[in-house]
Amino acid sequence: MSFTPRALILDLFGDYLRYVDSEVRLGHLTTLFEAFEIAPATVRVTMSRLRREEWFTSRRMGRETVYTLSPHLLEVLDEGRRRIFAPASSTWDQSWTMVIYQLSEADRQGREQLRKELAWQGFGPLTTSTWLAPGDRRDDVRTLASRDFSTAQIDVLRCTSDGLEHDRELVRRCWDLTALAAEYEAFNVENRELVQTASTLAGAEALVERTRVITTFRHFPFKDPRLPQELRPEAWPGVEAHQIFHHIHAILGPPARAYVASVVGREVLAPPD
Repeated sequence: MSFTPRALILDLFGDYLRYVDSEVRLGHLTTLFEAFEIAPATVRVTMSRLRREEWFTSRRMGRETVYTLSPHLLEVLDEGRRRIFAPASSTWDQSWTMVIYQLSEADRQGREQLRKELAWQGFGPLTTSTWLAPGDRRDDVRTLASRDFSTAQIDVLRCTSDGLEHDRELVRRCWDLTALAAEYEAFNVENRELVQTASTLAGAEALVERTRVITTFRHFPFKDPRLPQELRPEAWPGVEAHQIFHHIHAILGPPARAYVASVVGREVLAPPD
């Protein structure tokens, strides 16, 4: 697969460089990118743009430029990690959280951003402006609304349906689980063999393969509401996909961190559990 520079920067900082004082020399970063066949000029241009967008700050160290994560991007990486590694819900109280929102017709950007945030939080659209998620998620929505959408009218309700069959019908209306299952199965087919061979990889190859799996897998939290077992189709391939991801991520962690450490000249700590 091909790696986009912006996404790759998030992956490298999210899993490695943020655990090395959240900073990196440009020369070290270009060396890491060579493993992904991305030219130094592309790295320089991309980092310069991201600095202007305030993803990073920079300073000079002799003739070298050092880039440091901004506090905002650090928050984004933390939230992304929490979502990706969040355990599936083991119990469900048969309740739903309903979000009904109103935004000015002129605020198209605000509506799109709110929908993205709701999807990230595991909500699905019952109608254009009414979204559902299983369980009690009221505190999450209130925090979201107060932080980013103070001008929106957002009502948050806790409710129940007419029973399990109605619950499953709501699921079918809010999420395209057939398409999501196909994406999960494609991920599983692509990576089952790597589960068996991951322990043999080292150096740059371990870093590249681990990053490839992360890059492929990390879009699932935006699409998968992580439904309780009662609401999922039988033989849900998402279960195997999460097992494959966690196994490969764990097995390739030490050799990938060792390679990054050899490039930046400092120990790369393992992320906290």
